[in-house]
Amino acid sequence: SMEVFGVSKYLSVPVAASLVWLLVVKGTYKSVEKVFLFACSFYICYVISGVWAKPDWLLAAKSTIIPTVRFEIGYLTMFVGIIGATVAPWMQFYLQSAIVEKGVEQKQYAQSKVEVIVGCVAAVVVAFFITVACAATLHEAGRREIADAADAAVALRPLAGDWATWLFAGGLLNASVFAASILPLATAYTVCEGLGFEAGVNKKFREAPIFYWLYTLLIGLGAGMILVPGLPLVRVAYLSQVANGFLLPFVLVFMLILSNRSDLMGRLTISKGYNVVAIGTVVFLTVLTLILLALQLAGRA
Repeated sequence: SMEVFGVSKYLSVPVAASLVWLLVVKGTYKSVEKVFLFACSFYICYVISGVWAKPDWLLAAKSTIIPTVRFEIGYLTMFVGIIGATVAPWMQFYLQSAIVEKGVEQKQYAQSKVEVIVGCVAAVVVAFFITVACAATLHEAGRREIADAADAAVALRPLAGDWATWLFAGGLLNASVFAASILPLATAYTVCEGLGFEAGVNKKFREAPIFYWLYTLLIGLGAGMILVPGLPLVRVAYLSQVANGFLLPFVLVFMLILSNRSDLMGRLTISKGYNVVAIGTVVFLTVLTLILLALQLAGRA
């Protein structure tokens, strides 16, 4: 995204990687959380870009309430990918790790629950405006392919003006730096907790060396991949989100099993209503995945 502002990725990526590394390694959980919350405020850039794109709001509202569904490989693959990007499996692991590190007690559970719900609603709103902005500009202009995410921001310029382009690029910058920190962090948490190693941002490097070395390695690998010349980053990102969509039902099943165990959850086992919604979601995602696989196999037959 910094290339939109004339800064080479060979400069911006190492700098960003170094900053997010320092944030976690040298900071505490409270300081990291404050930075993450501040970063979330920049997602308003997408909302403003969506408004400045001057979409057909009636059509956008109608399409949101009554979406067009096509049983085609490309459409369903994108459908699965959007679900995987919005409700990614890694988010579930990061959430529980963050709750533990914050030291949330049972009396604070309701407050944490509200925070999660607000975050989910905000994520959907931002995703809506990203979709609206791209539909009103790129789609209307016949742009179906983009080389990278910054290309989408640049393509907005003749259609929505410089300010929309800069705001969209600013949103991309924020999202990419945010993801560069939180995804390696979620992975480091999950691996270390699963294998019994010390983990936590509140711990010193010497207290949780595996956790911090894994975090460092993942940031380095991610930054290195971005710098590979000619690598189709949009395609890689797209396929990774499709993979997330495929994995999500499995993660939800195990979460349901754990959440319904009274020996683990005590009085905080999930309600029948939540079970119905969660099971319905799992069934829907599983059926969607099976339909997509069937279409893939039929296309190759």
